[in-house]
Amino acid sequence: METITTKKLNDKVGVEFVGVTADQLRNDDSLAVAVLDALEERGVVLFRKIDADDQSQVDFCRKLGPLNNFKDHPPYETEEVMEISFSPSNPTAAYLKSNDFWHTDGLLDDHAAKTAVLSARVVADKGGETEFASTYEAYDALTDDEKERFENVRVIHSFEAVQRHSYENPTAEQIEEWNARRPGREHPLVWTHSTGRRSLVLGATASHIVGMDVEEGRALLKELVDRATTPDRVYRHTWAVGDMVLWDNSGLLHRACEFDRKEPRRMHRSTITGSSVGQ
Repeated sequence: METITTKKLNDKVGVEFVGVTADQLRNDDSLAVAVLDALEERGVVLFRKIDADDQSQVDFCRKLGPLNNFKDHPPYETEEVMEISFSPSNPTAAYLKSNDFWHTDGLLDDHAAKTAVLSARVVADKGGETEFASTYEAYDALTDDEKERFENVRVIHSFEAVQRHSYENPTAEQIEEWNARRPGREHPLVWTHSTGRRSLVLGATASHIVGMDVEEGRALLKELVDRATTPDRVYRHTWAVGDMVLWDNSGLLHRACEFDRKEPRRMHRSTITGSSVGQ
């Protein structure tokens, strides 16, 4: 492996691999090992202005693990790449408003995403940053009493919960469509990983806590998100065309920042699969 210079993005989360090229993504297998180690330690990896095309992105991501296939989410040119945009031609655009709220990807699927990857193709003139906060840090910051109290707490996550952040007064038809599209899932509040580390399972998909008054449970979930995402705990990435960012989805919350949806902001996403939240 060529010598790589790295620097922390802030005190809590993130590291930049300085000067890495798209050719290294394709040909330097040891780079993937270094990235996996960095994701485990720092949560977010940045390749600034690496200008990797879709095939280079996919080839590198395959070195990190099995990839999601997005063939059912057009438009796409490569099946392992999904377009994130508000273009009228993108049939998933109506659901992407929820990306503005802190969330963990895949909590409504059989497995949450292990690692997520975004490459910037078109960026907004103003806004449109992506923010990240560690849910490992969020767990570690709990008091001992809270860790004990939350040990066996269960949370219901639903597509309706996340969409209600964007549509405050949904129609009965919308609610029916949301619940049919993505049935709810139950997850532990505390995710114990195979490494022994623990994180909190939080975010906009969280609907309510099992066995607790609904509003009381929602207030607790909101409080935990607020504590996890104080400004000193957040890395905000300001995108430039050609940037590639990878993050450990099993240990982070993330969200998109506000921007003018009429602007043609476009990101290309790949997802490494395989994180079981546990029962």
